[in-house]
Amino acid sequence: MIPVIVIFAPTACGKTAFAKEIFGKGSFSAFKGRGEVVSADSQAVYQGVNIGTAKPSLSELSELPHHCINLVSPSVQFGVGEWLDAADKACAEIYSRGKIPVVLGGSGFYIRSFLLGLPSVPESDPLIRESLKKRLSEEGDYALYKELKKIDPESAKKIKVHDSYRVCRALEVFYSSGKPLSSFKIPQTLRPQYDFCTIVLTRNREDIYERIEKRVDSMFEDGLVKEIDCLKSSGLSCDSPAMKAIGYSEFFDEELLKKGEEAVKDKIKADTRRYAKRQYTYMKEIPDAVFIQAEEKDAVLKEVSDFFNRTAIGGGLSEK
Repeated sequence: MIPVIVIFAPTACGKTAFAKEIFGKGSFSAFKGRGEVVSADSQAVYQGVNIGTAKPSLSELSELPHHCINLVSPSVQFGVGEWLDAADKACAEIYSRGKIPVVLGGSGFYIRSFLLGLPSVPESDPLIRESLKKRLSEEGDYALYKELKKIDPESAKKIKVHDSYRVCRALEVFYSSGKPLSSFKIPQTLRPQYDFCTIVLTRNREDIYERIEKRVDSMFEDGLVKEIDCLKSSGLSCDSPAMKAIGYSEFFDEELLKKGEEAVKDKIKADTRRYAKRQYTYMKEIPDAVFIQAEEKDAVLKEVSDFFNRTAIGGGLSEK
């Protein structure tokens, strides 16, 4: 089994800084240089989408290597299945060099999928998929979402009306199998190829919301509007996969844009708060997950230390 440390925390909780403090080249911990990050951020996989995703800077990447970022063009659909394949390959490669993979992120759906795996849903049916794409272009996303609500209301509750990729995928599963996507249940046991140390960092809601406020303000100060303009000028639209994320989709709302930059900023903050509130729901009932307050760094270090010492990779830790 490959030993893997999994660290989850919602948006603006300080995950990257925390990982750098433990594993970075400038760290004073015993684990300096012994881990590399596998990003579990559903939007960081896209090239050129940097500020709005709080993607690590070049200096941060030199301090602590990250994998599974900048993988594809922002116009390419890249879902959890593709990410899971990339994450598995990255973990194997990191471990082959005698280091430990640190799966780090705030996409709770991706983290849960890495820990438990994906439901055994039918493979894509090219004919049905093409038929749905044609209908999408002719009828629009709301018509297909309305159809999904009738045949699979449970899945529809978890999918946004404009998330045409996931809506079409849910419809495809139904029309190819005769069963709703929600009937294919998520595995309840951890994937056997890994030895997991799963840490969920928590903060009180008021603290998270305050950090979100500061994060969004910093995004605008760092040039988010200019980044959006560049992405738009490159031909990306509201239908481009990477542009459906919080921090980007708001810039394609013409009515919102008419209200000015402050209105856009406030909408991003509100959307991010709602997103952060939902993220913990994915981590409920994960086997052996340890919940630790983000301020309790010694408790996190103890979990990491105990894990290193009980795995093969931990041999000789005291000599490092």
